[in-house]
Amino acid sequence: MTNLISAEGLKKLCDEYDYLWKVERPKVVRGVADAAAEGDRSENAEYIYGKKRLREIDSKLKHLTLRLKVLKVASVPMNPRQVTFGCWVTYEEEGGEERSYQLVGPDEIDVSIGKISMDSPVGQALLHRKLDDEVIVRKPGGEVTLYITGISATRPS
Repeated sequence: MTNLISAEGLKKLCDEYDYLWKVERPKVVRGVADAAAEGDRSENAEYIYGKKRLREIDSKLKHLTLRLKVLKVASVPMNPRQVTFGCWVTYEEEGGEERSYQLVGPDEIDVSIGKISMDSPVGQALLHRKLDDEVIVRKPGGEVTLYITGISATRPS
């Protein structure tokens, strides 16, 4: 798994960690303590749910702690000549459809806003390629050929 992240992505993870540790966890701990004070815990839904939510928060905090220790902030080259971390890549598919994605690390994936993992099959196939390269992506359904039509440091308009 890639340990690269953008400065923006790192800030987002740090903000999530701080929120969970300083706001969400103390609120849930108070709720569990209040529910425990009411008596019988075995049938107290608020207590049971609170303990479950506390385990979820602690698990997420542990995950974030481990990831934050190994992540390295990488910058995007201002005028990329080949596809690297953080670049926006525009490609044309065999059917003529054009798509643009930014290659990011696994902690920043969000396909809905055009961010795909550089560890994904498409990301791996595009990595280190140049403008006008033909790229073959192996998918479970077979091979797909892509034609790189653009590489930039910023999102294409």
